[in-house]
Amino acid sequence: MSTIKRLLAGTVLALATLAGQAADSTGAGHITGVGGIFFKAKDPKALAAWYRDVLGLPVQPWGGAILRYEAPQHPPALAWNAFPAGTKYFAPSDSAFMINYAVDDMDAMLARLEAKGVAVLKRSDDDANGRFAWVLDPEGNKVELWQPKAPATP
Repeated sequence: MSTIKRLLAGTVLALATLAGQAADSTGAGHITGVGGIFFKAKDPKALAAWYRDVLGLPVQPWGGAILRYEAPQHPPALAWNAFPAGTKYFAPSDSAFMINYAVDDMDAMLARLEAKGVAVLKRSDDDANGRFAWVLDPEGNKVELWQPKAPATP
């Protein structure tokens, strides 16, 4: 497993462990979660349409999407991690960010992408944290798709 994947796996595990715990019980004034993801686009309407039509993001008429934490199969936590400036993990994109989107069915998502003519850069079906695939959006941003590993049944 690569160093970045080990770091990400550790981050996801730590977040899952801490998901219901307060960052600090000594008082208020702490981050409790991510309330949105905002970024610049050369053509926001066209990019939103691509995310809606190709990835199935539920883009609303106002141009954005609401992704609910209580949705079926939604991961219990969001991973936040600052990567070193020289990381190659976002390559071939030269963007300063990469968004990881949780998906409910990787095979169905990859079939959707293939039908839309989107090239899958790479995929990993045997990661300890689930299945991953990577694509580029029309503006060259690398997108990471993640189907979390199903919880073990007792």
